[in-house]
Amino acid sequence: MIRNGIDVSEHQGTIDWSKVNTDFVIIRAGYGREISQKDKQFETNYAGCKSRDIPCGAYWYSYATSVEDAKKEAAVCLEVIKGKQFEYPIYFDIEEERQFRLGKTVCSEITKAFCATLEEAGYWVGIYSSKSHLETYLSAEVRSRYTVWVAHYGVSKTTYSGDYQMWQKSAEGKIEGISGAVDLDECYYDYPTAIPRVGMNGFSGKVPEPEKDTIRVIVEHDGKVYDGKLTEI
Repeated sequence: MIRNGIDVSEHQGTIDWSKVNTDFVIIRAGYGREISQKDKQFETNYAGCKSRDIPCGAYWYSYATSVEDAKKEAAVCLEVIKGKQFEYPIYFDIEEERQFRLGKTVCSEITKAFCATLEEAGYWVGIYSSKSHLETYLSAEVRSRYTVWVAHYGVSKTTYSGDYQMWQKSAEGKIEGISGAVDLDECYYDYPTAIPRVGMNGFSGKVPEPEKDTIRVIVEHDGKVYDGKLTEI
């Protein structure tokens, strides 16, 4: 099942969430390594999603040029998102040219440092970047280790070479309640089922007893098998 969503930041200004109709939203939590770099609209956008019961995730825009920087960014990101629940992953957004000039090995280590820090704190994490940057500057090991959100515009379907669970297909979307353009995304994985069930991203992970005429679905994440959602038959 394909879910259609958007991603937003302070660049979309004040959103009228009462008018927004979408399957999911990925919200920018912030950027850099200072708490002052928290996205100015993050709290409002998160509250807007929750008020409409729109499943949401978040992303952190990186400027890190070392493992130490990446860990500092991760610590600030954790401070910003703590106490909240996200039905979609928390993504590490790597797309600065000064990062890519450091080469694949360094970019891969930076990415692993950020993602590992969030994962250790109980978050389902992923990587966001363009098709070409993912393929050129991140190792196959890193791209296969974490869930991938690939940006690729101007095509009917991305030709990204690796596995991916979400595709950012356009930066020119139009959504009621948002002035100007907004990014459009497709998701192919049932995160709103899997993430709460494994107790990540602020969820408890408690599994209720089976109801009549139900079957259990098994959820696999990062090589581990978890008890999945109870699906009616």
